[in-house]
Amino acid sequence: MSSNVISLIPSKALVANKSKAFVLPIIGILMFLMMWHLSARQVETSLGTLPGPAQTYQQFSNLVGEHWDERAKEVAFIERQEKRNAKKLAKNPDAEVKIRPYTGKPTFFDQIATSLITVASGFLLATAIAIPLGIVLGLNHGAYQAFNPIIQLLKPVSPLAWLPIVTMVVSATYVSDDPMFAKSFVNSLLTVALCSIWPTLINTAVGVTSVDKDLLNVSKVLQLSWWQHIRVIVLPSAIPMIFTGLRLSLGIAWMVLIAAEMLAQNPGLGKFVWDEFQNGSSESLGRIMVAVITIGLIGLLLDRGMLQLQKWLSWNKQQALR
Repeated sequence: MSSNVISLIPSKALVANKSKAFVLPIIGILMFLMMWHLSARQVETSLGTLPGPAQTYQQFSNLVGEHWDERAKEVAFIERQEKRNAKKLAKNPDAEVKIRPYTGKPTFFDQIATSLITVASGFLLATAIAIPLGIVLGLNHGAYQAFNPIIQLLKPVSPLAWLPIVTMVVSATYVSDDPMFAKSFVNSLLTVALCSIWPTLINTAVGVTSVDKDLLNVSKVLQLSWWQHIRVIVLPSAIPMIFTGLRLSLGIAWMVLIAAEMLAQNPGLGKFVWDEFQNGSSESLGRIMVAVITIGLIGLLLDRGMLQLQKWLSWNKQQALR
């Protein structure tokens, strides 16, 4: 009985490891905030002293307040139209009424939502192309040799070079009186996909070529079909390399999107940063710092989310993933 009770009590080593996993990141964050606070006071710009953590948090609070003020204006705008339409219908039940959408200035959080939707769309498009193509190249050595020079040629091209080409192509081909998506969205989506496709493509091909020879022999012995070979042998073995590529691609996609939004003035966090830089008010630096911290935090959350997805899909649950 006593041994069972003791076994329920966590060991000192387990408690120490859990404590380190919680305490050490907190210490690192506090050290970062302290260094930021001390160094920011030493930097003078044309708009004043570089904002520290306290000033940045104050601007974040202001942005939250502006967001809720804008939502209140939107609700009031819709309510005014509904009241006006109700009066029209009371006088004439056959009258045509409509609700015009609110077209106020997008808030900081609206820009975040726009960027997240765009990066997710571009990343999913790149993934849908990269993984199947990577599997084909990994299984066919001749195809890999044929396409590898093209991959290495296009991989280092900057988003600043892709964006003008994408913009001109979309403007020439995406012509419609009532388009399903805005051209700015399509431009950003394709730029993100073009720049983020390569890590997933290369890592998928390498992962497929690295499948253990014993597993390949098992596939031959069992006479698995091509699709069964992919599903049962290749994909489970290549998942670690595929997810390494996906995590790299997602990080690149997020960085590329912010740069593309700044350069092309497409809606999103990048445009918010550029607008504040152009604004040049006393609050602009603090707002830009809020955007920088937000961009970094979202990038961290995206990477952690992809890591959790990898842990869920990986067949080796004991593998240490970071």
